Amino acid sequence: MTGASGFCGGVVAQAAAAAGATVVCLGRRPGPVGEHRYWDATSTPPDLTGTDLVLHLAAAVGDPPPGRAAEAAFHAVNVDGTARLLESAGGRTVVWVSSASVYAPAGSEPVHEDHPLGGLTAYGRTKAAGERLALEAGAVVLRPRAVYGPGDPHLLPRLSRAVRGGRALLPGPDIPLSLTAVENLADACLAARAWEPGAYNIADEPVYRRDAIVSAACGVPVQHLPIPAFHAAAAVSGLIARLTRRETTISRYAVEQLTTSVVLNTEKAREQGWTPSRTFTDYLSTRSGAAAG
Repeated sequence: MTGASGFCGGVVAQAAAAAGATVVCLGRRPGPVGEHRYWDATSTPPDLTGTDLVLHLAAAVGDPPPGRAAEAAFHAVNVDGTARLLESAGGRTVVWVSSASVYAPAGSEPVHEDHPLGGLTAYGRTKAAGERLALEAGAVVLRPRAVYGPGDPHLLPRLSRAVRGGRALLPGPDIPLSLTAVENLADACLAARAWEPGAYNIADEPVYRRDAIVSAACGVPVQHLPIPAFHAAAAVSGLIARLTRRETTISRYAVEQLTTSVVLNTEKAREQGWTPSRTFTDYLSTRSGAAAG
């Protein structure tokens, strides 16, 4: 496994160990279980000695300000690192975890795996380039959207920043969208070793409503604001980010994520026998129970 020290990778590593696998965690930091072998994806090939399945979850993630430096940093991990991994994998089965961020903007129809690619950020663009290498090498590629769960460092903390004055301020009207519970992604990762090579969308069974999810997650009602106001704020935030070389607090990508409906069609994965069992309601129940305890 790569990326086992991260949010998704840690859950997948623990699920693999619970299923009886001998887990080897490749990365700069140890994973939660198994053997650790140091690997810097930007410079060296990984040591896959004694392994028979490769689960690749390591990635440069985030929403950096636009520019050559960010693009190069993401490319070094998500594309060059992928090339090193695939070369070392030889004839091993590779399950490569991508993202629905690789898709070009969609309309109102569910997104199938043959939808055009066209990431809006360095993350989306380099994940698309990396998965092209993986598909050419015969890997199984998984495309989850907005992964959430216990310990999530990205989606839910980002939503909490929208809360002001007892309201969650969101751009534009309510929209339908897909989310992916990290447990559902873990189940797919472990099952995918038996799937036909190719790309597969991975998402929860329900199609959610944005406002209901944000309100439930943040514990406050939603207030809609004009989309142009958020685009203006994103422009200012992007300028500050370029000057300070820090991540944007709000970006054009973030606005697009909150205003564009992306509903994933998961029939292809279901035809392989995968069924998502977790929902956002399950997550909220678990979080409420932990808080009460």
